[in-house]
Amino acid sequence: MSIDVRPRRFTVEEYAKMGEAGVFAPDERVELIEGEIIPVSPQNRRHASRIARLTTMLVQKFGETHEVRVQLPLTLGETSEPEPDFALVRLDLADQAPRHPGFADLVLELSDSSLSFDRNQKASLYAKAGIGEYWVLNLRHERLEVRQAPAPNPEAAYGFDYSRLTVVAPGQSVAPLFAPGVEFAVSTLLGL
Repeated sequence: MSIDVRPRRFTVEEYAKMGEAGVFAPDERVELIEGEIIPVSPQNRRHASRIARLTTMLVQKFGETHEVRVQLPLTLGETSEPEPDFALVRLDLADQAPRHPGFADLVLELSDSSLSFDRNQKASLYAKAGIGEYWVLNLRHERLEVRQAPAPNPEAAYGFDYSRLTVVAPGQSVAPLFAPGVEFAVSTLLGL
């Protein structure tokens, strides 16, 4: 007799109960991605510094219209609750969310050691959730990777991916789809 062994997957509700019960240490950083509990790497100095500076910048630009969520959960369906570095959520949507918001106008991840995960699993997850624009601030190669137009893709980790990828280098600027009049210099985003 053969036994089919599969990992135990968790729902957002079960994950929340685990957090409330103290299953995770107070300083333990984890995310729920498609039912799996994934550890999050500790931040290095450059990553932490960029988080602090970009928080100020994004609040100044969008604080009146959006909740600037910094490393806070987004509830993306029954089995995913990632904590992206930044999620810009319209204030009306943030206020209506029963648990955590389930949609953002823009999600931004700062990537160095997590670059492959952010480009593949996270991109597929956010595309599957219908997030229209996902930026990866690639600290390793000093570039901004702008992903737009989520679409089905059976080869992607979770069956969805972005159909447009634009790589923006220092010396160039970029504006989010939801606010085309607000430009950011990539050099400033990277702290160069």
